[in-house]
Amino acid sequence: MRFNLIISIVALLCFSNTIQSQEKKSLNIHRTENSPKIDGVLDDDVWKNAEIASDFTQFKPEMGVVSKDHQKTIVKMAYDDKAIYVSAYLKDKPEDIQKQLTSRDNFGQSDFFGIILNPNNDAQNDTEFFVFSSGTQADATATPSNGEDFGWSAVWDSAVKIVDDGWIVEMEIPYRALRFSNDNIQTWGIQFHRRFRLDNSQYSWNPIDRTKGNSSLYHGELTGIKNIEPPTRLSLYPFVTGISNTYDGETDTDLKIGLDVKYGVTENFTLDATLIPDFSQAAFDDLSLNLGPFEQTFGEQRQFFKEGVDLFSKGDLFFSRRVGGGPSGSINLEDNEEIINYPEEIKVLNAVKFSGRTKKGLGIGFFNAITEKTDVTIKSTEDVLNPDTQVIETIVTSRKETIEPLSNYNILVVDQQFNGNSSVSVINTNVTRNGQFRDANVSGLLADISNKKNTYNILGEVKMSNVNKPEKDNLETGLSTFFMVRKIHGKFRYSFDHSLANTRYDINDLGLIYRNNYSNFGVDASYQIFEPTKKLNNFSINTWVNYRRLYKPDTFTGTNFGFNMNAQTKKLMWFGASINVEPGKQYDYFEPRDFENKRYFIYKNIGNIEGWFETNENKTLSLEFFAYAFHAFDSERDLAGYGFGIEPSVRFNDKFRLNYDFTLRNNNGSRGYVNKIDNQIIFGERNIFSAENSISGNYTFNPMHSLALTFRNFWTTVNYDNKLFVLNDNGTLSTEDGYTVADVDNPNVNFNTWNLDLSYTWQIAPGSFVTGLYRNQLFNRDNNAEDDYFESINTLFKEPIQHTFSLRLQYFLDYNNLKSVFSKNKSTS
Repeated sequence: MRFNLIISIVALLCFSNTIQSQEKKSLNIHRTENSPKIDGVLDDDVWKNAEIASDFTQFKPEMGVVSKDHQKTIVKMAYDDKAIYVSAYLKDKPEDIQKQLTSRDNFGQSDFFGIILNPNNDAQNDTEFFVFSSGTQADATATPSNGEDFGWSAVWDSAVKIVDDGWIVEMEIPYRALRFSNDNIQTWGIQFHRRFRLDNSQYSWNPIDRTKGNSSLYHGELTGIKNIEPPTRLSLYPFVTGISNTYDGETDTDLKIGLDVKYGVTENFTLDATLIPDFSQAAFDDLSLNLGPFEQTFGEQRQFFKEGVDLFSKGDLFFSRRVGGGPSGSINLEDNEEIINYPEEIKVLNAVKFSGRTKKGLGIGFFNAITEKTDVTIKSTEDVLNPDTQVIETIVTSRKETIEPLSNYNILVVDQQFNGNSSVSVINTNVTRNGQFRDANVSGLLADISNKKNTYNILGEVKMSNVNKPEKDNLETGLSTFFMVRKIHGKFRYSFDHSLANTRYDINDLGLIYRNNYSNFGVDASYQIFEPTKKLNNFSINTWVNYRRLYKPDTFTGTNFGFNMNAQTKKLMWFGASINVEPGKQYDYFEPRDFENKRYFIYKNIGNIEGWFETNENKTLSLEFFAYAFHAFDSERDLAGYGFGIEPSVRFNDKFRLNYDFTLRNNNGSRGYVNKIDNQIIFGERNIFSAENSISGNYTFNPMHSLALTFRNFWTTVNYDNKLFVLNDNGTLSTEDGYTVADVDNPNVNFNTWNLDLSYTWQIAPGSFVTGLYRNQLFNRDNNAEDDYFESINTLFKEPIQHTFSLRLQYFLDYNNLKSVFSKNKSTS
């Protein structure tokens, strides 16, 4: 019955009447024999007779507003055998132009001009290039399903010049930065964007209707491109990194030399490889205390794994931190044994990505990475009687065991796009470990289908996992499904969804899932405005209801409902609020840490409320603030908490901006797992207090030189009541057994971490950088939960501090430029 319903809905969506397509603007481009000088001065011959793109209209915050006379935009384009050239005359009052200097890909408080190119003209695969009035660049790839990926970076040239009546942009976009076919005559999708940061309005060349569909559907067309050939897209990024690391009086130095490669295998497919990886300058993870039943995870910090991964992100089966993360193996230790050199991460030997999409919308992606075999040293101590001296002597021995074998990680994705707004995908991930370690294979079938009117959408996923566990000598197969129907147009929107995972669904070898064994239902509804009111630029409100069950046994676990709203005023101040309620009894099957016996813990009637606001970031001083509170309406316990955060930012000038962020959280009366005593699950009631201080600042001398500071101190204390609880079979807690904290290892915690990054970046040539980095780090964890902040800081600074200094040079080499140099040398010899 359910399957027939799904088929009927899909048919309805796919065969709806075709939308009356709006008339697209067209810009005809001409070939030039003399490329322009990219200097922001429009005196080159190529611009004299080039066709003009103008008449921009606003799409944010209001749609259809024509540009003011003093803010007109005039764009011209040309091309030759090497690149696309763009000039834009952006009229404005010089005093209104916002031009804060930022690092690359950081939009900050700056006006921008952007060009979006879609060589396949398929409305789904865009390449975006932005130039800010400060001269800084940003670039990204974009798809409807994955949004914008600013981790992607290309090497291209631009220049900016401020003039009496506005500012001028010139751009050179080499063909190596684009993927296109070798057709003799080509028509590309194209769009131009312009943002005025003063009032946060945004304009486009071809009008955009924000009430439905993705913005790529509203591209214009670029015609006139003839007889261009995709170049040999081979880019080399050799690098050398020198590292000095000092910890607890010992200093280690290292010199790393490596190479990253980008190679265009065909006109539409690219191979990215890091042959000798170096991730020594990846940013710090924001460590915090984890008291929950699930693993603590962090976002990706390594550039290779952040860039160009849109295809591999299909179905949420790829969590890149698995590659080179912590060891997958475990070692059983005797009471007299300890591991000496347990690794926090595994070395990545190499990694490659192959991806692209044909002109007919067929996308193919292949990812492979290999991590090295890693051993640990196990030291054992034993007291024995020396028969000769009759003295007890301590014998120390050691052995090595493999904690992580040589491992291979693979992903294969095939994705077919159609109708300019839909796709069907097949994805497979595989992890193979050498020897008697677990292997895993996960496959998924995904569908994202919208009707041609862009009014309704269906999302569907079926995923299957297969995990081979040598210790159990069997193959465990798991299943997961997701289905959503939603209205995606107009002011009022809604959706219905169901998600399911059985007890054996496990993707954590290369993906990320915190829990399985669920069968959840959700309903969402929202209302938003697209035309500003007298006082508001934007306003939206969203409400939801979720109903949760276990898959096995099929039993109720909980429900929640709530709403949130957010809005922006005419003065560019954002504000919002949210409320969430979990009414009645909620059955937590995970906090007891006894998944095999399906033990659960009951809590009930918890509600929380949150509010926030953000002032205009264009001002010299701006402020972000949030506050929340929660409470359990339960006569049997006293659970309540609150928190707030404040982040002032000072914009000293267009070069220097400094942010300070302080967050405080106080949780009184929470109950959670402590330990086991004689197979009884022990819970404790605890007060949790945390404070976080962070500072981030950037001084950008010019688009080629920047200095950055990042500092963070995170402190948490967890203080348990003396009496401990036993978890009863019915999910309640009891103190009848009389357990106290003296019966378990002291569960109180004082957790304190400190890290600082200070870096200087110099772009010595397009795509080539010198980066100097100094960092230090401190960490302490003990049981002194009664210590105040200053006592805890004093203890922290008694710990050994880790100092790291690294200097890295990365140079960009384009094969085509090298070939021309060698050709000239050969011709003159």
